Amino acid sequence: VATLYTYPENWRAFKAQIAAQYSGARLKVASSSPAFTFGQTNRTPAFLNNFPLGKVPAYQGDDGFCLFESNAIAHYLSNDALRGATPQAAAQVLQWVSFADSEIIPPASAWVFPTLGIMQFNKQATEQAKEDVKRVLAVLNQHLNTRTFLVGERVSLADITVACSMLWLYKQVLEPSFRQSYPNATRWFTTCVNQPQFKAVLGEVKLCEKMAQFDAKKFADMQPKKETPPKKEKGGKEAAKPQEKKEKKKEEKKPAPEEEMDDCDAALAAEPKAKDPFAHLPKSSFVMDEFKRKYSNEDTMTVAIPHFWEHFDHEGYSIWYGQYKFPEELTLTFKSCNLITGMFQRLDKLRKNAFASVILFGTNNDSSISGIWIFRGQDLAFTLSQDWQIDYESYDWRKLDSKSEECKTMVKEYFAWEGDFKHVGKAFNQGKIFK
Repeated sequence: VATLYTYPENWRAFKAQIAAQYSGARLKVASSSPAFTFGQTNRTPAFLNNFPLGKVPAYQGDDGFCLFESNAIAHYLSNDALRGATPQAAAQVLQWVSFADSEIIPPASAWVFPTLGIMQFNKQATEQAKEDVKRVLAVLNQHLNTRTFLVGERVSLADITVACSMLWLYKQVLEPSFRQSYPNATRWFTTCVNQPQFKAVLGEVKLCEKMAQFDAKKFADMQPKKETPPKKEKGGKEAAKPQEKKEKKKEEKKPAPEEEMDDCDAALAAEPKAKDPFAHLPKSSFVMDEFKRKYSNEDTMTVAIPHFWEHFDHEGYSIWYGQYKFPEELTLTFKSCNLITGMFQRLDKLRKNAFASVILFGTNNDSSISGIWIFRGQDLAFTLSQDWQIDYESYDWRKLDSKSEECKTMVKEYFAWEGDFKHVGKAFNQGKIFK
């Protein structure tokens, strides 16, 4: 199943989620611990390797295909009906998607963010934003005078994108007296958010009764937290803190919605940096790196495996068998291999304290995945850090008795990629090593 990484209640992610509701695309949303922690998971090398900006929403298909930018993700998860079935309709959809980004988001951010306490109030900027929002509403109101939806006779990606972009406006500031001049726009908005596919994602959307105002206390409360994200950065960025403050002030005078939204996300969601999950364990006599060198550079059967058992610390390390729970979902073997490599990438910081050999057995549309994992300590290591919990629930895990014959046979077969693999019942196809 594909995964959408985001923080909770992210209107940008809603676009993709609603599109998936219409198209039937299978989507797992990773928006909270343990699957995803904003400010931590999206700063890991594994995440940045796939999504260089570290921004969310971010999409990863079960075949390893990655996308960032919410409009691209929503487009990918849509069907032809949502994207526009003719070249003209598709162009009109793109027109409204662009309209949302360039005409709605900047004034909506300048007006709404101060009411949420995530941006300093600037009277001139707010008054200008109100005028710009009126212009947007007038355009929509006129266009919808003879139409139910923005493009064609049904909901399209245009409606999904524009409605999500206006969500905070309608919830926070567009009180009845402000919106009464734009009945077609409001009728269209309420029609959209009451569609079952919208409701499944947004829940019940209540329109604003009284225009929210700048909350000075809330803004003051947010400020100390706002300083935490830069402190987590290393080296040069930390030295540049005074300049960062100046830049933030500049941004607040003339809001840049993308940057402000990301800034507020960090303020709302950043958590203290996690400590080393293995720090509590006593020092072990087994030197994992030494074994990995033997495994990489010397013969597996005659050197690496004997070295492993000669030096293995049964108290300080544990051996686990993991089997993928959903073999019926595995199709082409190269896609199945991408599942394994994707998991390895997301576990980058676990490498120092783990080793694994994971094997794909079988052929296209008839395969299974299983592996042997060596972890520091006696616990299943994935449970020790939120960053490592994205994939492991897709596997059944069994701790092996490291002194048993069964364990020795499995270690030999999985490390060497050869043997009977009696517990599998399918032929070896290919393997991947986590080291």
